[in-house]
Amino acid sequence: MKTVSPSAEELLEYSPPIEVIKPLPASAPIIKTDSPPKISKQATRISLKASTIDGVFATIFSNITGGVLLVNFLLQLGATPVEIGLLSSIPLLVNFLQPLGAYLADRTSSRHWYTLAIFGPSRLLWLILVGGIAWFCYSDTKSHQLVTWTLGIILVTNILGALGGCAWFSWMAALVPPSLRGRYFGLRNSAASLANLFSVPVLGYVISAWPGGGIQGYGVILFFGVIIGLISLACQFWMVDVNPQVYRSGKASSQHEENPGSFQSKTFSILNDINFLKFLLYVGVWTFAMNLSAPFFNLYMLENLSLELTTVTIYASLIAGANLVMLVLWGKLADRVGNRPLLLLVGVLIAVTPLFWLGAGADSISVWIWLPLIHIVSGGFGAAIDLCNSNIQMEMAPLDRPSQYFAIAAAVTGVSGGLGSAAGGFLAQLDIIGGLPGLFALSAALRLMALLPLIFVREPRSKPIAHLMEKILPFKPKAELVSTEKMAA
Repeated sequence: MKTVSPSAEELLEYSPPIEVIKPLPASAPIIKTDSPPKISKQATRISLKASTIDGVFATIFSNITGGVLLVNFLLQLGATPVEIGLLSSIPLLVNFLQPLGAYLADRTSSRHWYTLAIFGPSRLLWLILVGGIAWFCYSDTKSHQLVTWTLGIILVTNILGALGGCAWFSWMAALVPPSLRGRYFGLRNSAASLANLFSVPVLGYVISAWPGGGIQGYGVILFFGVIIGLISLACQFWMVDVNPQVYRSGKASSQHEENPGSFQSKTFSILNDINFLKFLLYVGVWTFAMNLSAPFFNLYMLENLSLELTTVTIYASLIAGANLVMLVLWGKLADRVGNRPLLLLVGVLIAVTPLFWLGAGADSISVWIWLPLIHIVSGGFGAAIDLCNSNIQMEMAPLDRPSQYFAIAAAVTGVSGGLGSAAGGFLAQLDIIGGLPGLFALSAALRLMALLPLIFVREPRSKPIAHLMEKILPFKPKAELVSTEKMAA
């Protein structure tokens, strides 16, 4: 008999309103069982709703402390392309600390309190930059000194973030049922995209129209951004806490009872997992190729095309809008056919997207048609890449030690992405490559090459690409129509 699992939307709709749920006390209950914990449906609904609200506030905080708003702030201070490249490479390069974060997190008894201890100070540190901006506005401080301050704070906060990233990822992997991951994360990311859609243009307008200038305006917005970031962390008090020690001991005990010899298999190195190594090769090259050009699209519009900040933030909202529309669709498709087919099919389009920028200019057709189209394509189809890259890691990681897999994958993507951003900033200044347009063409070629290792990656629930095409195309193949007619006869 065919069973129908509830959709992520239904899962969130029939849960009690989050406003009437009391937050967990200081000694939040931690699931304790002799086997991998079974979290009740009610607790799962509450946790997923709280996580969705957390994602909305976290997105607003991230928009203020990164993206086009931070790029514009640094450009007003006179930052160079190399420093803009560092702005993107630092958060990625420090991810080599993710394995250390996994080691520390797996030796604690609470995912919630570990992530709070990491991300709380990380967000409070941005208040130092608020003070630096105030000092700059009312003194004779050199602008480049404030650029150095900003990069230093980005370095420290992202080091802390690297130590906590895999713990949060493992926490969500334990809370979200495997059959709902595509739909739920699609819905959660859609809510975040909706926040992105409205927040970026509004924040960009406030900064541009601030009476004291853009730098002072960014300082005021950053102060409120820190408050929003702390509200995001407060939402996690409604999420069920998980004890990683129970997962480790419970899984080991279960395997030992079923097959004593298999207990020794836990000691094998992750590097012996050939399938996982293939995935690491794909995601490493892909991230390098993506970051070779992605951090410089905003720079290209602000510097080369001389577009206004308000216009660029509108483009950013188009990305968020396209994400909002497409994420739920990609999530449902990923649950039906797997993540790998989507990564291959959509990856080809995203790979050639940098070439579209070669036809962009400052004329009215580019500003009102071509550039918006590029951002819509990047946002709508790029949503599938982000969603499926995260979900396929959850599929490949074993239940008893997901943090180790997540940490290694994050370290590889972080280092490769950071190197890509740094290389892009260096190559953009070379005449031999043709500046930013030549960099975009090189990025497109490397993106296509990155998809080759993914062809050989195996995913447990993955379906053939032909099956995915049947889900996407509005008509049925002839063979299927003939089969339907025979059944009707």
